[in-house]
Amino acid sequence: MGALHASLEIVAPPAWRRIDFISDLHLAENTPRGFDLWREYLLNTRADAVFILGDLFEAWVGDDARFEGFEASAVAVLIEGAKRRRLYFMVGNRDFLLGREMLAACGVEGLPDPTALSAFGERALLTHGDAWCVGDLPYQQFRAQVRNPAWQAQVLARPLAERRVMARGLRSESERTAAEHGGEWFDVDTSTALHAMSENDAPTLVHGHTHRPGSATLAVGRVRHVLSDWDLDQGGNPRAEVLRWQAGGWNRLAPADAVAPAA
Repeated sequence: MGALHASLEIVAPPAWRRIDFISDLHLAENTPRGFDLWREYLLNTRADAVFILGDLFEAWVGDDARFEGFEASAVAVLIEGAKRRRLYFMVGNRDFLLGREMLAACGVEGLPDPTALSAFGERALLTHGDAWCVGDLPYQQFRAQVRNPAWQAQVLARPLAERRVMARGLRSESERTAAEHGGEWFDVDTSTALHAMSENDAPTLVHGHTHRPGSATLAVGRVRHVLSDWDLDQGGNPRAEVLRWQAGGWNRLAPADAVAPAA
């Protein structure tokens, strides 16, 4: 199965009272409602730290894109958010080209996948989730290619405009593949998840990617929380959710409720 040890453990400072988790916002120029809600949430949440577990962006074509257009607006939000609380970022399957240069410019701390987090006397394992969808063999082959440093270096050497065209092509291919599967995403493999949780002595797993928000018991003493995707611009039933961890447990909140003072 391969090594699944977390390469980083974060120990929450005793002063932290609330920790938020979000993922799969898929922000882009054509998601103005989602962007505005994310900005309002990130700048005003009452959490001491926010962990972004991948796919904040629909596509990220290189850190040099951050100086113009939509990307520049997103960078401004991240910079201001990082001044107000600790921000952590784990890349997903859409924004895997987001690198250290961008994170450093924003004051955001990067996370390897997976990462262990200890807080409130407990331990949780964090992952985007795509690496553990082992049943999706074509995607795993694609993932191995695009996560290869040599492949990434070749792509990033291309002009920015060319990379934007490439990203649109990859998005179209992804949408076609999703349509072939009825719009359903592969789920995280349970045995892989349990193995990783055992290796990291983590009774709780938090991940995104699958767009199947909810909490469930995987085995005795093993619980997973799947983060919600955010969809406010594509029609249908809008949804956006924050997962909050406090000493009293885990709660799912609307972004507006994550900002509001506790009753």
